[in-house]
Amino acid sequence: MRALTEIFSNSLLMVALLSWLVAQVLKVLLTLVNEHRLDFHKLVASGGMPSSHSAISTSLAIGVGQLHGYDSALFAIAAVLSFIVMYDAANVRLEAGKQAALLNRIIDVMQDPNVTLEVRLKELLGHTPLQVAAGAVLGIVMALILIP
Repeated sequence: MRALTEIFSNSLLMVALLSWLVAQVLKVLLTLVNEHRLDFHKLVASGGMPSSHSAISTSLAIGVGQLHGYDSALFAIAAVLSFIVMYDAANVRLEAGKQAALLNRIIDVMQDPNVTLEVRLKELLGHTPLQVAAGAVLGIVMALILIP
């Protein structure tokens, strides 16, 4: 029980998790507004606007900066890891999603009767630079508000 109490009193962990949750809820709301459908799958899905990966990593980095100083080694570590996460989301995972879309189109063209929807590749893996930036701004704002 003590460990659970300590986890919930960890302000860095809480702001990071809350930033992730807000980003995921925003995905549901944006889908509702833009596509006029309620898709609760977006609460756990990757990809889309805003990037929850960017939100969670930047909120952690800024939170570390707020608590330990922006000139600390801890902030440097958190910031570098945040940059890696955002680069991966906007580049590597975005390109992997494009490749999945192309492979799915090739499968469709071949019209293989043995191919079912279960073998289709997931296409929404990464983020556009705008989605990454929006997630980063969300994470920064959350950390600045919640960690004095």
